[in-house]
Amino acid sequence: MDYIISISFIFSILMFIRLGNGQITLGETLMGCNYTSNFTINSTYAKNRDLLLSSLPSNVSQNTSVANFFYSTSVGQGSDKVYGKAICLADYTPQECFDSLNDSIENLRTYCPNQKEGVSVSYFGIQYSNRPVNGVVLLEPTRAGINPNDLNSENEVEFYEIWGNLMEKVGEKAAMEEVVKYATGEVNSTSNQTIYVRMQCFPDLDQRSCRYCLTQAVNYYEGCCHGKVGGFVRKPSCWFRWDLYPFYNFTGFALPPSSSIPIRKVKEKGGIAPKTVGIIVGAVVSFLFLLVTLLSWILYLGKKTSNFQHNKDFLEDTESLQFDIEILRIATNNFSIDNKLGQGGFGTVYKGQLPSGESIAVKRWSKNSSQGEVEFENEVLLLAKLQHRNLVRLLGYGFKRTERLLVYEFVPNKSLDFYIFDSQRRLELDWNKRYKIIEGITREILYLHQDSQLQIIHRDLKPSNILLDQQMNPKISDFGTAKLFAVDQSQISTRRIVGTHGYMPPKYAIYGQISTKSDVFSFGVLVLEIIIGQKAWRNWNEGTP
Repeated sequence: MDYIISISFIFSILMFIRLGNGQITLGETLMGCNYTSNFTINSTYAKNRDLLLSSLPSNVSQNTSVANFFYSTSVGQGSDKVYGKAICLADYTPQECFDSLNDSIENLRTYCPNQKEGVSVSYFGIQYSNRPVNGVVLLEPTRAGINPNDLNSENEVEFYEIWGNLMEKVGEKAAMEEVVKYATGEVNSTSNQTIYVRMQCFPDLDQRSCRYCLTQAVNYYEGCCHGKVGGFVRKPSCWFRWDLYPFYNFTGFALPPSSSIPIRKVKEKGGIAPKTVGIIVGAVVSFLFLLVTLLSWILYLGKKTSNFQHNKDFLEDTESLQFDIEILRIATNNFSIDNKLGQGGFGTVYKGQLPSGESIAVKRWSKNSSQGEVEFENEVLLLAKLQHRNLVRLLGYGFKRTERLLVYEFVPNKSLDFYIFDSQRRLELDWNKRYKIIEGITREILYLHQDSQLQIIHRDLKPSNILLDQQMNPKISDFGTAKLFAVDQSQISTRRIVGTHGYMPPKYAIYGQISTKSDVFSFGVLVLEIIIGQKAWRNWNEGTP
């Protein structure tokens, strides 16, 4: 339940919109305010906020025993109650922590003079709000920065494969830390360079929330900043930095030294001699090592053969849809940030133009994506067999080593959430247009469930997956998590729950039971949001109409 509440709060905090543009140096601080929720200067809430913020530097910098530079508190009662927390980087000194927080809090007061929610992030994090903040993961606002030097690697693809694996392992390590969600790591790359990385989350996050935040941060970096020899991404709840030199002073928390662990001595008489014990233990360990190695090799060969066959069948079935990777690189100007259309958990979407002049949208799968090979192939195989005017059209795909690309028709008017959740842009959608959009989505769901040769449950219907063409006709997209049903099948169960909280029915979210009713539930929430222009899941959690 805590995780569900955390996810719902992500949505409500996306209104932090006052962001800077362009690259920044490693020393700059990111700040954001919620401009939809204000208080009156000299009010009780204003005094409580100032009291809370003033208490953070000394309490955080002195709290080094267990929580290590982390402190959370609240001030006030009722509607005037202010919640807050702050953290410093684990390798800060107490004085550095105090000075950094103190300076940033003064700037935060100036930057958010009368806003009820605000964040400040650098090598520390500060959050305050009129709602509870403990255990809540915030993904926005986001800042990224780079080392301006270009990467000099003989094999860039292999370098980033090693880089991606390191990011994943260190992120997992940080998330699993029980006290301080902090981790560092290093690995040698193919060009005799050592990659160093440091990651940290607010320690009040659970494992899943921390892991999710760091994954989103890494995905963000991949979408904006590849090709440089270092950089960082900062989000309100987590941050990471990497480079080709050891930039951190603290490597994490270790177990007590072996000298502090009591050792039981072996009697010299009446037992097995220490030398004999050593020989026996050595023999047993050697045998077990050989056995594990042999079994691992057998499993590896089996898995390799299975994957090869799987990929071979996939490539044969979709051969006519394959694009040359280099053509797609040229079409998107080498995946330039200027061509970026959007980003999600899977990776980044870029606008491109083929040599024929046709505009396209290219979805570039992230190596750290929560969606993997199965989802990629699933989307290609399904969309290749589906044709409908309210379904985004798949033109093909590119596939080479770790690079996976999906090529779609270019839909110029972005996604539905771009309009309905913005107070100004939703004015462009009169009731006739909204009815037209609802009708188009209805036709597509009917096609997927009944009229196509395949019966398909989408499983992730939501505004961001509804694209709008030039005439504002809706087109359903993102079929990576879609489920194929047999014609005579009414319901199936799955242990893998995918989709977005707030749009998935409780029966599926709790028990994993999928049917056409799953999409109908999501469609109901979608229609409600189109009509009211608000996020239903947020209102439900806040108990507001």
